[in-house]
Amino acid sequence: MTARFLCEMERVLDVYMRPYDEQNPVLCFDEQPCFLIGDKLAPVPMEPGKVARQDYEYQRFGSAVVLLAVEPLTGRRFVKVCARRTAEEYTEFMQELERAYPQAARITLVQDNLNTHHGSSFYKWLPPEAAHRLVNRFEWIYTPKHASWLNMAELEFSALQRQCLKRRIPTLERLRDEVECWVSARNAAGVKINWQFSTQDARRSFGRHYQAIRIN
Repeated sequence: MTARFLCEMERVLDVYMRPYDEQNPVLCFDEQPCFLIGDKLAPVPMEPGKVARQDYEYQRFGSAVVLLAVEPLTGRRFVKVCARRTAEEYTEFMQELERAYPQAARITLVQDNLNTHHGSSFYKWLPPEAAHRLVNRFEWIYTPKHASWLNMAELEFSALQRQCLKRRIPTLERLRDEVECWVSARNAAGVKINWQFSTQDARRSFGRHYQAIRIN
């Protein structure tokens, strides 16, 4: 671990320790590619005394991407299923998040440092005045490289994979419907994320790394 890694990690962990503030909500954002997969042969439905059966062969119908943001302290989630991952989709999703928090002075967003995950994406699709205004609505907190475990959106994607995506979904429209239904149910249940790993825990767990980078 480098000094920069430890610095960025502590910044993320400090953000997670902030108390709830409707004027400055904290959200975690990430995106995940998905393959659109269908059956080559029609599956055999379940019958009395027999389980449903599915042929091992399948067909690929392209790919899609799921954009997801979660506010851990409230259990509020937002999702967008797109056919591609570009600066345009990121900009549109950030506009949706901004509209969802009209009372917030600024939205803190924990995310990775992907090339499109930056305010510069806004300038590619919006007039400069609108892009500048939207940039000022966000505070970006970037997770260190190779440290996706620090992003609580990863926990949501893990649940989404287990509960919704671990099956064959052949079309973008069906994927969109399935993911949006999953998010609606999870929001209705008010599932929150209770993050326990603090800056102090990090210093205990990675103590040797802190010591290794100190200049004596």
